[in-house]
Amino acid sequence: MDVVIAGGHGQIALHLERLLVQRGDRARGVIRNPDHAADLEAIGAEPVVCDMEAEQNLSTWVQGADAVVFAAGAGPGSGPERKRTVDFGAAVKLIEAAQAQGIRRYVMVSSVGADDPGSAPEQMRAYQQAKHDADVALEAAGLDHTIVRPGMLTDDPAKGTVSAGPEVDRDEVSREDVAAVLAEVLQADNTIGKTFVVVQGDIPVAEAVAAI
Repeated sequence: MDVVIAGGHGQIALHLERLLVQRGDRARGVIRNPDHAADLEAIGAEPVVCDMEAEQNLSTWVQGADAVVFAAGAGPGSGPERKRTVDFGAAVKLIEAAQAQGIRRYVMVSSVGADDPGSAPEQMRAYQQAKHDADVALEAAGLDHTIVRPGMLTDDPAKGTVSAGPEVDRDEVSREDVAAVLAEVLQADNTIGKTFVVVQGDIPVAEAVAAI
């Protein structure tokens, strides 16, 4: 499988790229900073330099892919404007590029709380609103989509087990385990058209994804 990952130098994306390469897939990571290319190359991924905020049409950078994953984000230090242009705007540009290139499979890394952004704390509201609106746009796009909403992210080592589903209790989850879930989702057709939360738990990743 040829997979293009937007936000290719993010921590979840780097874990995902490594997992895809290890199983023999092609992983292309979209990065804005060319200085990050070496980090992707070191794990066998292919860096694709593209500023998703500046470019209006992302089609060139996803050409030939079997699937795309949106794992980009403006980051915690950014203001509401950049959350709108990255977490929402770039996600929509990737939807449009997938449609233009005939790429059916689109996996969105969303957020717990994106289902109800109005209830988020003030400092999180712009982020959750952007994630919510990106999810809604993807649901309406007619693609084979899956929306994954991780709980509070940690840098803990992967456990290889999670709890996943639309109604699971909100909790922490390691970025490495989220990446493992994404890798599994990409080859699990039962997740198409589904939105679910993933947090730490005791169910092996493949089993948890198969039960979605």
